[in-house]
Amino acid sequence: MTEALIGFGAVLVLAFMRMPLGVALGLVGVIGFSHLASFRAAISSAARLVIDSGQSYGLSVVPLFILMGLMVERGGMAKELYRAAYVFLGHRRGGLAMSTICACGMFSAICGSSLATAATMSKVSMPEMRRYKYADSLATASIAAGGTLGILIPPSVILVIYGLLTEASVGKLFIAGVLPGIVGVLFHLAAVMFVVSRNPEAGPAGGRTGWGDRLLALRDVWATLGLFIFVIGGIYVTTQLPYFCCH
Repeated sequence: MTEALIGFGAVLVLAFMRMPLGVALGLVGVIGFSHLASFRAAISSAARLVIDSGQSYGLSVVPLFILMGLMVERGGMAKELYRAAYVFLGHRRGGLAMSTICACGMFSAICGSSLATAATMSKVSMPEMRRYKYADSLATASIAAGGTLGILIPPSVILVIYGLLTEASVGKLFIAGVLPGIVGVLFHLAAVMFVVSRNPEAGPAGGRTGWGDRLLALRDVWATLGLFIFVIGGIYVTTQLPYFCCH
């Protein structure tokens, strides 16, 4: 009990010294295990844990989803998603903020990371909202709130980790996350509308776009939609195929 309290206190001290939490936990764990057993046993246990985690088939999907989101962002698909949302919502008060939330939702469907979604959309949407003199509070809040959609909308890294920890079906978790993700988008849009209704200067309206440009913008997002269907459909089919084969 004494060793546990000392280790917990050491983690808190290292965390307040701005050491990364993972490094602090690992350092305290190795030192504590060395004290209780031996230094060789602590190093051996840490090395085995690192190797087992790196070879885990389930966890291998996490960096691959993040890599897919990075490739999509580098390919310019994030800008296409934002433009597609903007041509339909940009002419409304708070339209740029609502476009940001919709684009975050679509980008989350091919990324799986809230941090990557918020970081990508901040580079795409923040300059536009500042150009139209949006309030920084509304602009940053829309990006931060839209980024949280990456937790719900599949393929979500958090759902993958939760499924592995609870031994639940990741495919079923992904399918179950679609409706809450859509509801989250709608409530975020309603929140933006409420803010601009009380303070119209926080989100001025942009220019109206014709239907020709709208159809062209929709044509540019077919790759994103196809990628989402391919990933989610592939996961769902592979998880449900054994069930249909057995029945």
